[in-house]
Amino acid sequence: MASSTVRPGGRNQDESDERDVARRLLASSEQLSYDPVVEVDWTTPLDKDFHGASPEWSTLYATAYWREMTEAQRKELTRQEAASVASTGIWFEMILQQMVLRDIYAKDATDPRFQWALTEIADECRHSVMFARGAQKLGAPPYRPRRLAVELGRVFKTVAFGEAAYAAILVAEEVLDVMQRDWMRDDRVVPFVRTINNIHVVEESRHMKFARDETRKRLRRAGPVRRHIHAVVIAIASYVIVTSMVNRDVYANAGLDPERARAEAKANEHHKSQMRSSCAGLMEFLASARLLTRPALYFYRRAHLV
Repeated sequence: MASSTVRPGGRNQDESDERDVARRLLASSEQLSYDPVVEVDWTTPLDKDFHGASPEWSTLYATAYWREMTEAQRKELTRQEAASVASTGIWFEMILQQMVLRDIYAKDATDPRFQWALTEIADECRHSVMFARGAQKLGAPPYRPRRLAVELGRVFKTVAFGEAAYAAILVAEEVLDVMQRDWMRDDRVVPFVRTINNIHVVEESRHMKFARDETRKRLRRAGPVRRHIHAVVIAIASYVIVTSMVNRDVYANAGLDPERARAEAKANEHHKSQMRSSCAGLMEFLASARLLTRPALYFYRRAHLV
């Protein structure tokens, strides 16, 4: 009878390592998680002397229009932009939850990987409610992605699997993580938004660890054709996510000339540089996973991520 021992680095060892990672994530979640209902100050009225996000992250920062705006207009714009980013976060978190649920459907519920996936979904549910209440408190209307983005998201959440699903999750989380780390430390940002950002950064750090590990794991089973196809799928999803973050209506809702504002935002090299810098670590990871193919790079460049 053949021995059941599996060589180091074999499938059994890989699964054991993955379970260990899941156990550590579960332990971290037990030790450091937040209840936004309790942690965030929802009762104090909005103080309009604060920004909604660090001004340097505004789509109009460093433009001629920005220089002409009053300080009150700048603060209102950053509040509308922060609310739009939060609303986009809700949209993608709903996609994420459905993909993760589909991935673990009918699997071993005693496996720590299964339990961590449910924990992540629970986190995302709380985050979505937190973002919704935060956007409402910022005095913003319900921002929604364009119809095309919504329908593409509907298709993606239904058909994406493996590394395509988890790498796209990683893209959305990494981009938000970098900007929110700036916002949560910025005294110019309204305090309740800083608290929201801190909660999201702490809890999403676990989600990003999970998404990176899952992407690597799924790629071990991917041949060159699948890898190239999924590289493009991930890049397209990234493009749709990033270009949906700031709704085109934020400018009118901030009392600005929407046509001029959109034109200057589109040409704003400072904001493009901010986006590229926020994605440096992400692009390094995708390159190490051999997911930065030439066709994929086309979409990342269009989204100003490289």
